Amino acid sequence: QVELVESGGGLVQAGETLILSCAVSGNIVRVNDMAWYRQAPGKQRELVASITITSLTDYSDSVKGRFIISRDNGINTMYLQMDSLKPEDTAVYYCNADVIHRIAGGFSSPTNYWGQGTQVTVSS
Repeated sequence: QVELVESGGGLVQAGETLILSCAVSGNIVRVNDMAWYRQAPGKQRELVASITITSLTDYSDSVKGRFIISRDNGINTMYLQMDSLKPEDTAVYYCNADVIHRIAGGFSSPTNYWGQGTQVTVSS
């Protein structure tokens, strides 16, 4: 019923910029909190940045000052602008969202969904 699709990953050199997008689709009533996570090879998945429905944001210390998270509630899409990329930013980036969607007879409770991930590779 609900799908999160990331796009925008790729291979870049250190110091360059990438912008990731996460589009939420389905029988959506409202998308609440959203977040970007990443997982590097051999490491646990970690929170990169989060954004509330009112666009309050928070960042991990490792990306603060370099990454900007934003969202467009009109099209249920979240973005991650990644500036001054470093080789240590190399990972699969995942979109995460709490979504209220339509069900028979009404609305669901907020349900957490993940995207399939998009690879970001930063060469030195």
